[in-house]
Amino acid sequence: MRVITTVSELKSAIKAEKAQHKTIGFVPTMGYLHEGHRALLKRARQENQMVVLSVFVNPIQFGPNEDFEAYPRDFEQDQKTASEEGVDIIFHPSVSEMYPHELSVGMTVNKRTDVLCGESRPGHFDGVATVLTKLFHLVQPDRAYFGKKDAQQVAVVDGLVNDFNFPLQIVPVDTVREQDGLAKSSRNVYLTEKERLEAPILYKSLLMAVEMIKSGEVNPERIIQEITDKIHTETSGQIDYVSILAYPNLEKIDVVEGNYIIALAVKFSKARLIDNVIIVEE
Repeated sequence: MRVITTVSELKSAIKAEKAQHKTIGFVPTMGYLHEGHRALLKRARQENQMVVLSVFVNPIQFGPNEDFEAYPRDFEQDQKTASEEGVDIIFHPSVSEMYPHELSVGMTVNKRTDVLCGESRPGHFDGVATVLTKLFHLVQPDRAYFGKKDAQQVAVVDGLVNDFNFPLQIVPVDTVREQDGLAKSSRNVYLTEKERLEAPILYKSLLMAVEMIKSGEVNPERIIQEITDKIHTETSGQIDYVSILAYPNLEKIDVVEGNYIIALAVKFSKARLIDNVIIVEE
């Protein structure tokens, strides 16, 4: 496994691999890798001759009330995880390497950002789109892997790749869950013992909603109310949002049909948890 910290060295390495006609799988991350990231790396390893992992905490996707400096980092552990999952190259640049000067061209995401988590994080996905554009150009992957847990990010990246004709495939990977259904997250450690027992209700409420739809309920407002009631009754968390939207365009719908997402965010005392189910017609 090779650790690369400069753009020039990465370009040279990718050029050499491309000359051998190797397929490249890419997993972009901000580091502090957990089992969800491992799932992405395993899938990339299965489907490609070469795997590139980026570890870069991207400052331009942090809002004014979000602490870039406080974001957890453990590159030594990330290297260990990457090695165990068969990564070939880790790209771990500094901020000055990725942004050596003020950008002369900015990216603005016009759609899919004014709902769910994006509604309270204006500009966040502009920063995501900017860094991914740079990384996609540098790595030149055949496939890029993203977790479905952050379904809004997957939708935004899908739009970016389609709008700008990036020659790569976006591969969404299923959310990794604990045995009781709770979506794995680095935030789970901040739950109190009582909250940890309550937290699986989030996923159970989503599954309940899916069963309602299978049984013929197509009114999104009624389904949202049932989810809301269950979370209020069975947890101490405060609901940030519960939404049912078309997917991946994330537009509001009056009738639940076609491809859609049921998504929620709930705030506990020291952790804000998100989860979703995505239903896509085969």
